[in-house]
Amino acid sequence: MTDDEVLIQTRYWLEKAVIGLNLCPFAKAVYVKNQVRLVVSQARHADDLLEELDRELVLLVATPAEQIDTTLLIHPTLFDDFLDFNDFIEVAEGVLDEHGLEGVIQLASFHPQFQFDGAEPDDIGNYSNRAPFAMLHLLREESVERAVAIFPEAETIFEKNVETLQKLGHEGWKALGL
Repeated sequence: MTDDEVLIQTRYWLEKAVIGLNLCPFAKAVYVKNQVRLVVSQARHADDLLEELDRELVLLVATPAEQIDTTLLIHPTLFDDFLDFNDFIEVAEGVLDEHGLEGVIQLASFHPQFQFDGAEPDDIGNYSNRAPFAMLHLLREESVERAVAIFPEAETIFEKNVETLQKLGHEGWKALGL
């Protein structure tokens, strides 16, 4: 799969699921302003991906939010297994600490087989974090705090997502072409 094909599928997922279903009420504003950096990694090993994560963290912190507010580091091939990816997330969190970015940058994750702890694999609620490829989402804490401050009842986003996904169901998700 080419980088362009990965980007096309990622944008489709962002537009149809994340923004279209309003799974993240903060996403549309930065997406339409072209402040979401999409980076396709072709790293062949986890260590190489960690180096890319290092570079993306440095770039995000050094760039004004008006230019890049958030970054999706997309890896289409390295983590087929969700549990391996989940283990990698712990290591990636350590990279944030190494950079002294705890409280500055937040890391979220997406994966085609994402599964919340304690949830069944086919639980529709898992789909709030399912994406076409494994992704690390780098978010500025100050941007998240600002968005949460203006969004009424931000703490209910997860529950609303589950409601939305339950109404949609697996067939509805498939009908979106995701």
